Amino acid sequence: MTDGPGATDASAATSDPWLAKAQILVVDDEPGMRNFLVRTLAPRCARVEAVGDTVAAGRLIEASSFDLIILDNILGGRTGLSWLADLRRDGLFTEVILITACADLETAIEAVRAGAADFVLKPFRTKQILNAVVRCLDRSALRRENFVLRRQLSPPTRSQAAGRIVGVSAQMVRTRDLVARAAATRSTVLVTGESGTAKEVTARALHEQSAFADRPFVPVNCGAIAADIIESELFGHVKGAFTSAASSREGLFFYAQGGTLFLDEIAELPLALQAKLLRVIEDRKVRPVGSDREIPIDVRLIAATNADLAERVAAGQFRADLYYRLDVIRIHLPPLRERVEDIEPLARMFMDQLSAQLGLAPLPIPPSALQRFESYAWPGNARELRNRIERALILGTFGEPSAGMPAEPRTDDLAEVEKRHILRVLAAADGNRAEAARRLGVSRKTLDRKCAEWNA
Repeated sequence: MTDGPGATDASAATSDPWLAKAQILVVDDEPGMRNFLVRTLAPRCARVEAVGDTVAAGRLIEASSFDLIILDNILGGRTGLSWLADLRRDGLFTEVILITACADLETAIEAVRAGAADFVLKPFRTKQILNAVVRCLDRSALRRENFVLRRQLSPPTRSQAAGRIVGVSAQMVRTRDLVARAAATRSTVLVTGESGTAKEVTARALHEQSAFADRPFVPVNCGAIAADIIESELFGHVKGAFTSAASSREGLFFYAQGGTLFLDEIAELPLALQAKLLRVIEDRKVRPVGSDREIPIDVRLIAATNADLAERVAAGQFRADLYYRLDVIRIHLPPLRERVEDIEPLARMFMDQLSAQLGLAPLPIPPSALQRFESYAWPGNARELRNRIERALILGTFGEPSAGMPAEPRTDDLAEVEKRHILRVLAAADGNRAEAARRLGVSRKTLDRKCAEWNA
């Protein structure tokens, strides 16, 4: 190992954005190697810890999270490979680079099987270890970004609204101010409001205005995941944890590491899992299903609901202690009917966005259409307005009043407005409740409950 020519060659790696933010653990029983790695990495990384055995390393990873572990294979008392196998079996998915003086093929194969991301032979230069570190960090970041992107593009979690908070009303001015204030903290935020009021947009704005905006934003619809698998989805699981667990798998908290986990429809979370989520919030650790190990996390939590959680608590359907832990900072999004002055800027924004997405020329919004919009109750809020603009853009006209707006007489009864809207969407989906729930942005369970109440 040397710092001479390697230090110059490593200049490109030094500029890697993930390296500068990385928290790295070095496990090697040779003091000289530990010192070399610390000298090499400490000026380039956010944090470097170095220990000489797996016992000390175990204490560190139980106390805080690391982005990468550099692990020597030959350690006093045991091999690094056997310890790595134990970590993977316990559900720890941190990237690991194995360093060893043994260049045999068998060791390399065992390293891959045990879950090592890279394999570096001693002695090595600064350039070699830095390049290996950067490769691992970049690969890990890319894997998380790809995972998040796939979830965002899938129908259950795709955002239906704009990526920014729009409106000129006093309510939305206050909302933007509160988002800016909350974004400067890591405190848990509860976003409330009716379906379609852009709760996910608000959560994304919180994330994008924060100091960790380049870290993942992972949205989760708690009502869209079956109760028997949601624990595994959130916390991950180890191989053999249940019948179909053929291999270990990371949970959504893992993919949100360093960033934001957005739990939409939090009221739909099963009671048993509410208790486990409360412990995660309090201890900042998750336990994968089937594992005995708790893994530290660094995740900002944002929850959202269109339900009255206080009423759910009173009815015994939601834990009071979890409610109070979620309700640290509350951002309430008012319905569109209470901020009529926001309808025009929202409509024009949706027109600009949708015309670009669909490749169609923007359609002028005539004053008569705006008047109808401003006199309508919008039970589906901004989401319904967006759908109205999309339909007009595709058809090339906003139509006559009877075609452009619902024919039912106006009512101020919110429950009746909600019922009419839900039944219209259900009819438009040919009675397919799963599709109707997707269009409405609610869970299938919520829609089934509403239909049962109305005998529909």
